[in-house]
Amino acid sequence: MNAVFWASGLVAIAATVMVITRQSAVHALLYLVVSLLAAAVIMFALGAAFVAALEVIIYAGAIMVLFIFVIMLIGPESIHVPPRTWIGPSVLGVILLGLLVWALAQGAFSSQTATEIGPKQVGMALFGPYILGAEIAAFLLLAGLVGAFHLGRRISTSADERRN
Repeated sequence: MNAVFWASGLVAIAATVMVITRQSAVHALLYLVVSLLAAAVIMFALGAAFVAALEVIIYAGAIMVLFIFVIMLIGPESIHVPPRTWIGPSVLGVILLGLLVWALAQGAFSSQTATEIGPKQVGMALFGPYILGAEIAAFLLLAGLVGAFHLGRRISTSADERRN
């Protein structure tokens, strides 16, 4: 299990470095998906299967789709991704998949001594002692939404007004 943790950490670091160094936003997003998947494998290796599932569903799934949608709407960049662009993320993804399959075949995750934390415990913690942090995060997300709306809205000019 230690090998899975460290190898997933190395994949996460490599993918994150590629996110930072890519000039194309679409190419960086491909590596960001791999980085988020590597973080999910790390969480799974640590015994937090619920957090790993949330990482895949929310971040690697929904948030990445939103990012790609925004890039397609506002970016002048072509969304066409040449096949050679998929080589790096695919290799890192296959390494992660191989690590996960190997660890599951070895039974590395079945004999964990840590207690499993499920959705009920997460909900009780978020709406119990950490309610203030959850509310602050909600206000920050709302502020980001309002800021994105104001930055993205079209300011009408006198020429636009004459057309209407």
